[in-house]
Amino acid sequence: MTSGVPPATARLRLWEDWLALRQEAALDPDAIVVDPHHHLWDRGGHTYLPAQFATDVAASGHRVVSSVFVECLSEFRDSGPDQLRPVGETSFVAGLPDVRSPPGAIAVAAGIVARADLSLGDAVADVLQAHAAAGQGRLRGVRYAAAFDTDPAIHLSYPTRAGMLRELQVQAGTRCLALHGLSLDVWLFFHQLDDLLALARACPDVSIIVNHCGAPIGIGPYANRRQEIFDLWRDALRPLGSLPNVSLKLGGLAMPVAGFAWRKLDQPPHSQVLADAWRPYFEVCLEIFGPGRCMFESNFPVDRSGCTYGSLWNAFKRLAAPLTADERLMLLSGTAQRVYRV
Repeated sequence: MTSGVPPATARLRLWEDWLALRQEAALDPDAIVVDPHHHLWDRGGHTYLPAQFATDVAASGHRVVSSVFVECLSEFRDSGPDQLRPVGETSFVAGLPDVRSPPGAIAVAAGIVARADLSLGDAVADVLQAHAAAGQGRLRGVRYAAAFDTDPAIHLSYPTRAGMLRELQVQAGTRCLALHGLSLDVWLFFHQLDDLLALARACPDVSIIVNHCGAPIGIGPYANRRQEIFDLWRDALRPLGSLPNVSLKLGGLAMPVAGFAWRKLDQPPHSQVLADAWRPYFEVCLEIFGPGRCMFESNFPVDRSGCTYGSLWNAFKRLAAPLTADERLMLLSGTAQRVYRV
């Protein structure tokens, strides 16, 4: 390690060096892709802004035409009412420079999914209006992070609690989204899917999007139990398929919490390796929701911890290859365009 280089900076350099070891040509490079889930932030040396995202896209060779930014607890206001502080993130993203060069390249953050505390109930309407004003016409929805686990091995980035999606105030706040023409993204773990089922049944007029396949866990107390956890995840996910207001994002499985441990490899995984590992999850999600309610997501830069952008979308295209052309189109762009209106 270079003397005087902060440990976090050194780790980021090692991460970048590791990612650079994998280069793949894009499969079906002319296929239109809409990336419906990524983050942007500037966190003390770890910067991922439109320029970095556009660089990942350009290097991948995939034809990504637009993307949706999803909140990530970044750039909140440092003053004012607590419930309005997340509006700072929407203002920040809406104010970032357009990096489309050459003209016609990716429109980064064409849609914005913001953070709002739905436990405010009907009072969340003021927060939604503030986000809409800050978003300059790009606000598409809200994400409510509910991921909670009692084991300390499962890192929790958000202030969450057990059963929060069943709370009457949260359900009242969720119903407000429909009145404002907004969707609801939900980030939770597989063992909380029954909570989401209760919320979705209570709010049938709200378009609800399950993040990261419903997040099967593969670390901590869930490690070395892949088939058991898979079965529990599948059985909990299945009832949601009967609700037409629920759709799902296929991705998030390169995160460390999924337990595939890609970072322990000498070099980033090839897309075929990713596709082989994820195929059982893909097949279950597609069986339950169908391609019209599923969309591939990058979850970058979080999933960047496990693979390159090019390999990720190559894996997705490998998984979708047996489907019809119309079904592939829905997974790569059509469902995202419909759900987020981008």
